[in-house]
Amino acid sequence: MKLSQKTFLTLFSFGLGISICAAVEQTVSSQNASKKALESLNEVIGEWRGTGQVRRGSNAGAWRQSGQFEWDFSSDSPAIRYIVRDGKLTTSASITWSPTEKFSLQLQQPDGTERTYQGDWENGKLVVSSNADDDGVRYRITITPLNEKRLLVLHEKTSSGGTSFFRIAEVGNTRAGTRLALPGGGMRECVVTGGTAQTAVTHNGETYFVCCTGCKQAFEDDPEGIIADFKARLSERLKTSE
Repeated sequence: MKLSQKTFLTLFSFGLGISICAAVEQTVSSQNASKKALESLNEVIGEWRGTGQVRRGSNAGAWRQSGQFEWDFSSDSPAIRYIVRDGKLTTSASITWSPTEKFSLQLQQPDGTERTYQGDWENGKLVVSSNADDDGVRYRITITPLNEKRLLVLHEKTSSGGTSFFRIAEVGNTRAGTRLALPGGGMRECVVTGGTAQTAVTHNGETYFVCCTGCKQAFEDDPEGIIADFKARLSERLKTSE
């Protein structure tokens, strides 16, 4: 059967539209999966004050630093950014997630060099390791949230070609700021990610809360959509508790 040019263009446009819709749905699904996985780090979002120690219990070579974990929705895939001030081992880092690579941490060091780590949660700790560098040395970072006010970040490395990791230094962090609890014992929940929140935002006269500047920007970009998703989560939670 021979198709007319008009019929052919109609069918082609229809097929192209289906392909575009499928691609959009796949992208949204991937973004949602990444966001869901990264929500396991909600506990660390916020400002921290840290003390780095080369040897545990010793002030030799120790330093003070401050840092902040925050959500980043500025690119196609969500991420959690870690910005460090006065750090000896880290200037910044970006944590992302994908089904194949799991958690990926892109670290920028004070000398301007970068290193990529990959890994996953192990017994309540996020453990990520690098491939061997030109000298055959591998590096590892272990992020351990002890509770809402204490966080440990351990840096380790192997010898050249070795398999055992040795301590470089560990940064013990204490959360900066005020109490997170609301009067009456409730907890403020981030309208974007569901984590513990401190910053108030408003829309149509209603007040909500966000946990970081990244979530504040996401809320301001699409308050209606964010609020709708938030209310859907609350509704689903109520159904589950019944």
